[in-house]
Amino acid sequence: MTESEKQQQKLASLGMLSAGIAHEIQNPLNFVINFSKMSEKLLKDLEEILEDVCDDIDEEDAEDITGIIEDLSTNLQKIQEHGTRAIDIIQGILLISRGKEGEHLPTDIPKLVHEYIWLSYHAMRAKDKSFNVSIRENYPEEMPRLMVIPQDLSRAVLNIMNNACYALKCRQAEETGKGNNAYTPTIDVTVSCKENNSDNNEGGAKPYLLSISVKDNGCGIPENVKEKLFHENITTKPVGEGTGLGMQITHDIIVANHHGEILVDTAVGKGTTVTFLIPVSKV
Repeated sequence: MTESEKQQQKLASLGMLSAGIAHEIQNPLNFVINFSKMSEKLLKDLEEILEDVCDDIDEEDAEDITGIIEDLSTNLQKIQEHGTRAIDIIQGILLISRGKEGEHLPTDIPKLVHEYIWLSYHAMRAKDKSFNVSIRENYPEEMPRLMVIPQDLSRAVLNIMNNACYALKCRQAEETGKGNNAYTPTIDVTVSCKENNSDNNEGGAKPYLLSISVKDNGCGIPENVKEKLFHENITTKPVGEGTGLGMQITHDIIVANHHGEILVDTAVGKGTTVTFLIPVSKV
């Protein structure tokens, strides 16, 4: 068995494990969200009761009670918001593990990109609490669902975001070593869709061109590495931190599976922009 096949086997096992964990986490999350909604209704009942008895309560005490109720209401809304976001991430993980190979599905692209951009960032933060990045996201206000292979595209987004985070971490270490405290690690994420005027339309008539771009101001990619970027076992990371398969898999996903192309604009010491251009159709 080749090293690539071993890695693919590990990924398949990890997918099954992730699906099991995701399913187990989703149940208690549903309870958290449902009970927060119930508690929100109870707070509204409490407000109505307070209005009926406000004349019997000291004015200062009434103000304190009202303030506490408002704070509790805000907290419950935050619990629901972040609980729902966690469920969205879990559903994305389940989609990856259950999706049929090569199946194009109607997909909310901005939502997919947003979730996996932040999943990568929080994974890096889990390893290094000192790591911090300014992430600026630019998504269309309205974008119809597009036909892509979501479990593949999410993996490609995750791969390039992982690389961007690693490049920022390296650049930050270099700048700190130079005594430069003004450096701010930054990632710009942009998603857009326009009419497809490209000659590259191997997958059949696809009237639109989806663009997903991740730009970082990290350490950049040396020219000798850029030339072999999509080759197997090419990595700039230390042993144990990279397999050298991420960009090769990303190339297969975008170019082979989606009939798109990957543009890489990079300069050592300035940063890198990776752009996916994918011919797509709307639902």
